[in-house]
Amino acid sequence: MAIRAFFFACGALSIAVTFGILYELGTESFLFFADERVSIAEFLTTTVWQPQAGSFGIWPLVLGTMYISLIGMVVAVPVGLAAAIYLSEYASRRVRSILKPVLETLVGIPTVVFGFFALTFVTPLLRAIFGTSVVGFFNVLSAGIVVGLLMVPLVSSLAEDAMSSVPGSLRQAAYAMGASRLEVTTRVVVPAALSGIAAGVVIAMSRAIGETMVVTLAAGAAPRNFDLGVDPLFGYVLNPFQGAQAMTGYVAVTASGDLAYNTIDYNSIFAIGLTLFFMTLGLNALSRRLVKRFHQEYQ
Repeated sequence: MAIRAFFFACGALSIAVTFGILYELGTESFLFFADERVSIAEFLTTTVWQPQAGSFGIWPLVLGTMYISLIGMVVAVPVGLAAAIYLSEYASRRVRSILKPVLETLVGIPTVVFGFFALTFVTPLLRAIFGTSVVGFFNVLSAGIVVGLLMVPLVSSLAEDAMSSVPGSLRQAAYAMGASRLEVTTRVVVPAALSGIAAGVVIAMSRAIGETMVVTLAAGAAPRNFDLGVDPLFGYVLNPFQGAQAMTGYVAVTASGDLAYNTIDYNSIFAIGLTLFFMTLGLNALSRRLVKRFHQEYQ
């Protein structure tokens, strides 16, 4: 009974912490929306974020966050999945025992190191390739690439675990029918492990949305305010070579300043945090649905 009570307390504590975070974000966000200068409609529909000027449209920060995250996933998914396929289907046991821990050590590197790597290596490389007049010193592409590299170990580890759990009998049956190793991998193993792979990708996306230091250092601290229908879509709004502030970057930069309690800038941090909370909560719920939708059981 004591052990059961201990485990129940641990589970209850995690739930209590979640509700505590939600309560704190909610109460502070209420102070933000209760201000006469702010309206929920403006917050959710307008595309200019300038608190000093009384403009509180969330979409420039959402755009920066999602754009960096999508670029990161374009990097992380193919690289991480390829690494997982090699470790699961091609690498010997000895090679796997060496490469997998080395790959997972990337998770332990502080993200501020990745941020400076983006700023001092990736950005100069992009400026050398495309030109300094095209690529800004702070830009979305550099931040997205490095966020993708940061997500590679997570995607590869979850995908490799999912593929390793596929029964060997399925592989042997495919080989018995004359399939090559590539055909077994792409037509048997990956489809059988699809639920775990999809869940890993969604979890990595959630992690990318919450990344702070890389986007703060590499993408810049100026929201990309825009006017749909006026500003060119690919020339400005979705230009990966220019900077854009992410939601986490705004929270980090604003919170590090000298803010008085219960000011509009101070309360806006919690409104952004609450928005991030619901975005990541939605992605985690999506990952659970994907696991249930594509889950397969084998005898």
